[in-house]
Amino acid sequence: MRLSYLFGAALCILSFSVNAQSGYFEDALRFSQTVPAGSARIMALGGTQWSLGGDVSNIAGNPAGLGFFRTSEASITLGYTDWKSDTRFMGQLRNYATTDFAIPNLSVVFASPKSEFERGSFKGGSFGISIQRIANFNNEFGFFSDQMGESSIIDFFLQDSDGIPESEIESYGLTGLGYLTYLINPIIYDQGGNVISNPNTYDSFVLGFPFQDENVTQEGSASQITFSYGGNFEHKLFVGGSLGIRSISYNSFKIYQEEFVNEPLASLSLSENLFINGSGVNLSLGVIYKPIDYVNLGFNFQTPTWYSLNDEYEAKISANYNNYYFEQEDVTLGREEAVTDIFLSTYGLNSPLKIGGGATFFVGKKGFISADLDWVDYSTARINSNDFDEEPDNQAIRNLYTSTVNFRLGAEARINDFRLRGGYAYFGDPYMDSNFDRTTQQLSGGVGLKLNNLSLDFTLVNQTFNSIYRSYQVLDSQNNNYGPMTEIENSIFKGVLTLGINF
Repeated sequence: MRLSYLFGAALCILSFSVNAQSGYFEDALRFSQTVPAGSARIMALGGTQWSLGGDVSNIAGNPAGLGFFRTSEASITLGYTDWKSDTRFMGQLRNYATTDFAIPNLSVVFASPKSEFERGSFKGGSFGISIQRIANFNNEFGFFSDQMGESSIIDFFLQDSDGIPESEIESYGLTGLGYLTYLINPIIYDQGGNVISNPNTYDSFVLGFPFQDENVTQEGSASQITFSYGGNFEHKLFVGGSLGIRSISYNSFKIYQEEFVNEPLASLSLSENLFINGSGVNLSLGVIYKPIDYVNLGFNFQTPTWYSLNDEYEAKISANYNNYYFEQEDVTLGREEAVTDIFLSTYGLNSPLKIGGGATFFVGKKGFISADLDWVDYSTARINSNDFDEEPDNQAIRNLYTSTVNFRLGAEARINDFRLRGGYAYFGDPYMDSNFDRTTQQLSGGVGLKLNNLSLDFTLVNQTFNSIYRSYQVLDSQNNNYGPMTEIENSIFKGVLTLGINF
């Protein structure tokens, strides 16, 4: 069970009430967004692949493309990633960089074409297996401020605790930790000076604004093992299907800190550790049709991925007081600490289905131009669990997310055995009614060498997008969140090398 303090919702665990803040709706988006990957050739073309055949990327892309293979092929792809995050908080800039080496694609295709002299409309097909990395979560970002903030996480604790009886506050998520470390305290007297039994309102003797900083480290990836088959009918119609088995490993480590001047509290530190792992399954159906020799038209349908995920979460608050005497409880405060239990939960996630189509136009044997369109509605993702009430997260998914149209364009020029490639991709903003542009753009280029039984392809990709991170939520009278907001400019640079062998 997660107690992430980014947004508010009430959850229950086991036989006792733990009112906390859910972040599962964030998983719905995080684990539903994938960028087309595969061989270096396809990545150089901007990920365009719905109407292209004869590439190992068809295994996890449009399986109909396997019907184009006339010989079997095995390939391995090596990748290097440099993820740079430039953050801006209260006008202050900070730079982060994370590098990563991986094998983003490992594929084999077994071709079984029929002889040209065999009768029948079915001309054979191919079976393919691939292991493909579909998402990379390795990243680091944060902020550090030498200016006093406009709020404190104590303000969040005060808003979140309103109406919660003191007898229940200890188990109320991160706010409970704030209570256990004296950051908030119950108001024990009414206006007439009478003692309140089991009070449900709180205040704090820490009144000033702090200096703030935070560091977030994310680790992990999502991969898919795909089993596909594509058939060839009259060299005009290609039909295929695939089964994808996905695995996810995601870890997040957050350290948020505040420092005060001339206050009873010198500093506080909140650390949160989150671990998610699980697996899922999906199906894909694809068609490629050649109305004339120099045109391919493609269509691909991918079902939702049905995930089963396991979640482990823990948090800790440390508060360092200046030997402050708290008269209400007759105690002198120094270093106060509180730690949550390790919360475990299992939940399901249904990611959105995806519909895509594309066209490829060949210029004789000199090359081609290819384009793709995708449609994905992120508001249709759903969380389900027996461990907690998933409705607040599903409502957040419906309220926050929307559908997107993604576009990709690629071109290849052939010069004898050499190939020159370039591509562009645009991925729409998944947030509804957003005043902040979260679209993703990608530029790519590459070269290739095609010999009789060997191919070697190299590609460079630069992907850019902006995001917003909020450390916690504090609402004003108009329900606007004025908690700390960090703007992040992300730039992901990739180098990809694919070696393919025909056999």
